[in-house]
Amino acid sequence: MALVLNIETATTNCSVSLSKDGETLVLKEDNSVSYSHAETLHLFIDEVFKSANLKPSKIDAVAVSKGPGSYTGLRIGVSSAKGFCFALNKPLISISTLESLAHQIKHKDGFIIPMLDARRMEVYSAIYTSDLKLHREIKAEILTEDSYQALLATDKVYFIGSGVEKTKALIQHPNAIFIEGKLPSANEMSSLVELKYKKSDTEDVAYFEPYYLKDFVALKKKA
Repeated sequence: MALVLNIETATTNCSVSLSKDGETLVLKEDNSVSYSHAETLHLFIDEVFKSANLKPSKIDAVAVSKGPGSYTGLRIGVSSAKGFCFALNKPLISISTLESLAHQIKHKDGFIIPMLDARRMEVYSAIYTSDLKLHREIKAEILTEDSYQALLATDKVYFIGSGVEKTKALIQHPNAIFIEGKLPSANEMSSLVELKYKKSDTEDVAYFEPYYLKDFVALKKKA
């Protein structure tokens, strides 16, 4: 049973929540077209504490969405989470961004594919069963018309996340269900954080790094 500050900055959605015993008490988020996490994250953190009428010192842990996702967004979120952990002497819990995103879907059948837009026709994705068990590990993959056909041939497949738009343009199948306009949120982190807290599944605050999945290459010089 824990009171946790949850931080989600892996995409354009800057999202913060306070959760208690696995339930979200307060949620503050904003999905702007451009990234504004550096300007808004700490404002949102202040707002959720004020809304809950709680002091930061009262929390039991800090949780952060660990990726994959935006390099800059993840850096901002993890840096802020670490700062709170060091200042308050609280444990750090990391949550898979794609697992949290998958928890937005509540269906008793088929498969769930949370996916985040990467470059060109690439997405970061994983595959979960309808009871939210990992069916295929997280990976970066290039989409084609043949992507996920083995799953689609046997069952419904629910696609969710910022990679849905490019996927929808490629895959035409009656079992493909596209859930648009959804991004990872600190709201779904609440239940996942509680499970990890109970098991003392925490990170080394000094050495923890976001899960980028791929190297950041935007600034590398050509050979």
